[in-house]
Amino acid sequence: MSGSAELNRNRAVDWALIVYVVLAYAFVFAPIAASFVFSFNSDRFPSIPLGEFSLDWYRAVATDPLVWEGARNTLVVGLIVGVVSTLLGFGAAYTDYRYTFAGKQVYLALALLPPTIPVIILGLAMLAYLSRINLSGNALSVIISHVVVCAPFAMAIIRLRLSQMDPALEPAAWNLGASEWMAMRHVIVPFCAPAIFGALFITMAVSFDEFAVAWFVSGLNETLPVKVLGFLQGQVSPRINAIGTFVFILSMTLVILAQLLLSGNGAKPADKE
Repeated sequence: MSGSAELNRNRAVDWALIVYVVLAYAFVFAPIAASFVFSFNSDRFPSIPLGEFSLDWYRAVATDPLVWEGARNTLVVGLIVGVVSTLLGFGAAYTDYRYTFAGKQVYLALALLPPTIPVIILGLAMLAYLSRINLSGNALSVIISHVVVCAPFAMAIIRLRLSQMDPALEPAAWNLGASEWMAMRHVIVPFCAPAIFGALFITMAVSFDEFAVAWFVSGLNETLPVKVLGFLQGQVSPRINAIGTFVFILSMTLVILAQLLLSGNGAKPADKE
């Protein structure tokens, strides 16, 4: 009887956890799902019951030069930010993995600090700094600001991957005649490849979605999220639902790709090692 009661209790706990997770996901994704549904609604204002199925708002977005300009800025900035942030994150993570030096904990704390700063404060600080060096108000200012925000994410992802590596592998390559650069190319980089690409996708997704800092420093070179904010400040337009659907699908695609790399292919080399 006690074994049966314990089994029933475990099942009840499992079902309670499943219900909790389902409700949590429903709470998080309900607004996004509503935006997706209303993006195909013919009515100008979101209302129940829905109007006819329509692609008018997607056509309006596709023919709006301001949206295309924002999308181009977002893609260019996101790609450059992803590459630069991943390179900086890899360098910072490898420095932490390979070297021991005085003040290392301070170094790590400062490297991982930017995402913990409120975006309003960070945006104001970046605006003040970039204005003093005459860089505020152009695409480069957005790139610099987003790199500051995104590089710690890349560092954290690659640092986690390096923590799974046998510390003796790189010295073994040196003992076999490899130079430091050869060991980096043939040992470190292949081992970290899943995390490197995962960090690239994650940092691109963060850059695509970030608008607060970009709003402060972009000037006339607005990214797509900043354009959406401009639409909201003018009049409520159903085009926002169509743009939001596009941005959400793009960001989720990058996040899913990163997750597949980190949890799938990324785990296999570690197991073999």
